[in-house]
Amino acid sequence: MSMIRRSACLAALIGLAAPAGWAASGLIFTCTDAAGKKFTSDRPIVECSGREQRVLNPDGSLNRMLAPSLTAEERHELDARERKAAAEQAAKLEAVRRDRNLVTRYPNEAAHRKAREAALDDMRGAIRTSEARLARLAAERKPLMQDAEFYAGKALPAQLRTQLDANDAAVDAQRSLNANQNAEVVRVNALYDAELERLKKLWAGAAPGSLGSLPTAVALAASAPRK
Repeated sequence: MSMIRRSACLAALIGLAAPAGWAASGLIFTCTDAAGKKFTSDRPIVECSGREQRVLNPDGSLNRMLAPSLTAEERHELDARERKAAAEQAAKLEAVRRDRNLVTRYPNEAAHRKAREAALDDMRGAIRTSEARLARLAAERKPLMQDAEFYAGKALPAQLRTQLDANDAAVDAQRSLNANQNAEVVRVNALYDAELERLKKLWAGAAPGSLGSLPTAVALAASAPRK
């Protein structure tokens, strides 16, 4: 490949375009290679493609510094750094937005406490319903156990065995549901505790987005639909 063609390729890679050609621009490129040899040209210097080049105006004043062209590996590393920086900036903006929304939703502790109680009231109602269901199942089991006493040491009739098994299954399912409901009360209280701790700092003047990321569980709760 000729020197002119290689220079043109270099210029395309570094994103510098001159429709009339580098020579017509009047710019002067100068650099020193790794061996200490100095180069001067009217276009980007191929021998210095991996080194910084000075770009001078026709009067000799500095126009710009031309960064070295990147290898594929260097470009990959640069892209990775840029993606990381973009992700960090997006996370920062999201933290600012989330904190502002939090303060708007809860301008004071009373508003936050009211929201907590509303959320817990629904759960406590579900727990009461679950406990009432367990009480009914216990009441339904009592006559079945009385009937089973007549068959002590003997096989139970199929119908009675089926009724007892169905009652056992319903009780197990209801107890599991009840345990999950109680665990949810604990989880929601923890979420509101974490929110309140953050809100107190924001109410005191902390800048939105300056407190770091919310705990994952809090972030999930904030994204969930609220009644």
